[in-house]
Amino acid sequence: MTTETNTSTSSCCGSGGCGSGTTSDVQIEGTGATTTVYKVSGMTCGHCEGAVSKEISALDGVSAVTAVAKTGEVTITSAAPLDEEAVRGAVDEAGYELVGRA
Repeated sequence: MTTETNTSTSSCCGSGGCGSGTTSDVQIEGTGATTTVYKVSGMTCGHCEGAVSKEISALDGVSAVTAVAKTGEVTITSAAPLDEEAVRGAVDEAGYELVGRA
């Protein structure tokens, strides 16, 4: 993980926020991969998306990450379901807050 952080409760580019959602895990048939969508608060721009994606990509088993600031959603594809606390730690390291699963 990197040392880049944003210690404020808003994003690096100004205020922003997102709501919480419900659980969504999808097993991709034939691949053994799991896709999970999380809500992250504070992302407002491409830099925010990149910071969150970079930290989550460093987690073991992660094969793809797509962060969308506009919706506050981060889609993670991994070899197996990830520990939510590990995802929370990565999002925290990037300087944002994991709200929960979408």
